[in-house]
Amino acid sequence: MKPDSSPDAPAGHVAVIGAGIVGAACALALTLAGRRVTLVDPEPPGRGASFGNAGGLSAGSVLPLSQPGILREVPRWLADPLGPLSLRWRYLPFIAPWLVRFVRAGSARNIPAQVRALRQLNGRTLDDYRPLLRAAGAEGLVHHQGHLTVYRSRDALERDRAGWLLRRAHGVEWHEIGESELRQMEPALARDYRHAMFIPENGHCTDPAALVDAFVAKVRGDGGAVLRARALGFELADGRASALVTNAGPLVADDFVLAAGAWSARLTRTIGDALPLETERGYHATLANPGVELARPLLDGEAKFAVTSMRCGLRLAGTVELAGLEAAPDWRRARRLLELGRRLLPGLPEREQDVSYWMGHRPSLPDSLPVIGRAGRVGNIFYAFGHGHTGLTGAAPTAMAIRDLICGREPELDLAPYRPGRFRQGMQT
Repeated sequence: MKPDSSPDAPAGHVAVIGAGIVGAACALALTLAGRRVTLVDPEPPGRGASFGNAGGLSAGSVLPLSQPGILREVPRWLADPLGPLSLRWRYLPFIAPWLVRFVRAGSARNIPAQVRALRQLNGRTLDDYRPLLRAAGAEGLVHHQGHLTVYRSRDALERDRAGWLLRRAHGVEWHEIGESELRQMEPALARDYRHAMFIPENGHCTDPAALVDAFVAKVRGDGGAVLRARALGFELADGRASALVTNAGPLVADDFVLAAGAWSARLTRTIGDALPLETERGYHATLANPGVELARPLLDGEAKFAVTSMRCGLRLAGTVELAGLEAAPDWRRARRLLELGRRLLPGLPEREQDVSYWMGHRPSLPDSLPVIGRAGRVGNIFYAFGHGHTGLTGAAPTAMAIRDLICGREPELDLAPYRPGRFRQGMQT
C-alpha cells in the first residue's frame, strides 16, 4: 500500500514509526517546524493504547511504579480478583528478567532521580500541548479541572501519605479534601468515600482518539502522509539509516522517529539496541449511557483505577496484566472494572448492553521512564517510547524534545534521565 503522498525524500523528510499519541504529537511538532512527515503504522492512527486510556493529562504523575517494599504488596494484589495486578503464570519465565530490573529500579536510592525525571517531563504537559492543540484546532478536547484521588478510609489515605509528601517535595501542589467538600465537588461519589487529595494542575482529554485524529489531519493538511504498513527494520550505511524497510517496500527519509509503543523493542533490536521494554496490558469499560457525569477524573486510591467522563460516555480504566503482546485478552479484567466502578459510583446502571470493553498495550520500562533521544548506534534514528501509564501526558513534552533534536536545537528538557544507554550492562536497572 502506498502512502498518500510521494515517499521520495527531499531534505527535511522525517519518517515517524507509530501513529499513537506520541507519534502523532512528534509528527505535528515536526510539521510545524517545517519538516515533511510520513507516519507509518499498520493500524489506523490512534487506535492502539492511545484509543483506550483514561484521558488524564497528569502533570502531577511523578511516582514510579516500582517502590521500596513493592514485593510485599504483590501477593495481596495477585490474590484479589478485583486487584490492580494480574499475571499469566505461563508468561513468568519470559518476563522474569524484566521483573528483576523492575524491583531493582524501586530501591530507595533510585527513587529521587526517577521522581525528578517524571516531574520534569510530565509537569510540562499542558504547556507543551497548547501550540499543538491550537494548530490542530483541538483545544475543545482538553480541559483543566484537576484530578481527585479518593479513599474510603483514613487508613488507606495514610498508607499513601509518603507518596503525597514526595509529590509535594518535587513541586506538585495538592490539597486534602474533606467529606463535605468532596460531596460538593463530585455528588455522584459513593457515600463511603470520605477522603480525597486534589491536584489542581492536572487536566484531561475527553476523546484521546479524536485528539490523535486532529493531529494527523493537520499533518496531512500540511503536506504529510500516512503509510499503512508494518515497519520491519532499517537500511543502514555509514552509521546512518537511509530507509525504513516495511512490508510495503522501503521508505526513504532523512531522519526516523521510533514511537511504536510496546512494539518498539522489536525494531531497536534490528539496530543493536536491546532495551527491556515490556507491555503492561490495560483494560477499560466504557458506559455509553452512564446516567452519571463527573466534573473531573477520579482515581480510586485503593483499587488503582481511574474514571473519566468522556464524549463517548463514562470510561473506567486501569489495572495491570502481565501477559505479553500475543496472549488473548482476559475480559474478566474489564468486567471487574465495571464492578469496581459501581462501588465508586452507585448511580451507574446495572445493565450491560451499553458497555464496551477494550484491552491495550502500555509500553513500560523497569524504571517507569520513557526512552527519549538518539539511538545508540545510528545517528539519525530517534527514540520516543516507553511512557507506560502516562503516554498521553508525556506525548507533547516528548514531541518538543524530538523536534529540537532533529532541528539541531538544544531541547529544554534535560534528556539524560531518558537516555537509551541507561540499560546497558552495569547500569543500576
